[in-house]
Amino acid sequence: MTAKSTAPALKSYVEPFRVDGSKEFHLKAHDTSGKGGLHKETGKKIIEANRRRLQELQEKLYAQDRWSLLLIFQGMDAAGKDSAIKAVFDGINPQGCEVHSFKTPSSSELDHDFMWRSTIALPQRGRIGIFNRSYYEECLVVRVHPEILAKQKIPPELVTKNIWRERFEDISAFEKYLARNGTVVLKFFLNVSKEEQRERFLDRLDEPAKNWKFSMADIGERAQWDKYQDAYQDLIAGTSSKDAPWHVVPADRKWFARVVIGSTIVSALEKLDLKFPTVEGDALKEFKMVREALEKEGPPVVVKKAAAVKTVAVKTAK
Repeated sequence: MTAKSTAPALKSYVEPFRVDGSKEFHLKAHDTSGKGGLHKETGKKIIEANRRRLQELQEKLYAQDRWSLLLIFQGMDAAGKDSAIKAVFDGINPQGCEVHSFKTPSSSELDHDFMWRSTIALPQRGRIGIFNRSYYEECLVVRVHPEILAKQKIPPELVTKNIWRERFEDISAFEKYLARNGTVVLKFFLNVSKEEQRERFLDRLDEPAKNWKFSMADIGERAQWDKYQDAYQDLIAGTSSKDAPWHVVPADRKWFARVVIGSTIVSALEKLDLKFPTVEGDALKEFKMVREALEKEGPPVVVKKAAAVKTVAVKTAK
């Protein structure tokens, strides 16, 4: 029996946040604290329902072995990327899902093109690949810190004022290529406010169990807040497409961010009409023969005991 699609009910938690290049994009027009008219308790119920549906869909995705799903998470420090991934994918079969967190490139990675290390981490057919940060960092942190670009060994004549637009073009072409080959690409920008980031940093400092999350480098990056916002504005506007849409997720309320992310993923997977493979022809005949052979191996002792119990019960009833 096929489960009823939940996409229509989730539309209002997906469409308002989707950016696919069909309209002019302005990051400042997106509210960081939105909650879609929901109360937190209702939001928690939607999150749980999405989890259950995602488990069903992921199993079919894995069994069908035709499509793959690439999820890209970007956002400022403390935007909630780690916790969102953990919450949305709680209970998912780890065999069919892999998370990659991209840190500072190694010397070996710097000897390749800027997308190489992400390319070799792409999900196989039937799998879900999650990028916690991605090749988009090459148009964000590298843009905000030009000294990083200088270390990438790119021939000087190729590092022009158009390099960011050229990287947008390369990324968009790459994502279109993925879509044409059966990889569904969904991108999430967790849009957190500067004030909310400040409060989360203080929380990390106040709670010993969260101290490990804090880095002095985070404060240095916070000082570049406006530059990062400008970079995200340019990046999202330049790389949004129907093949690989961005979703600008209100991230000040973590629970609502998870509503949007889970709803988007479930809605996208439901469009694929995923099904378990069917067995037909000679294979089905072989299954029937195997079933008959296995049934003949049934332990006679257990069957006799069950029959004896049933007989006694009937006699007693009389």
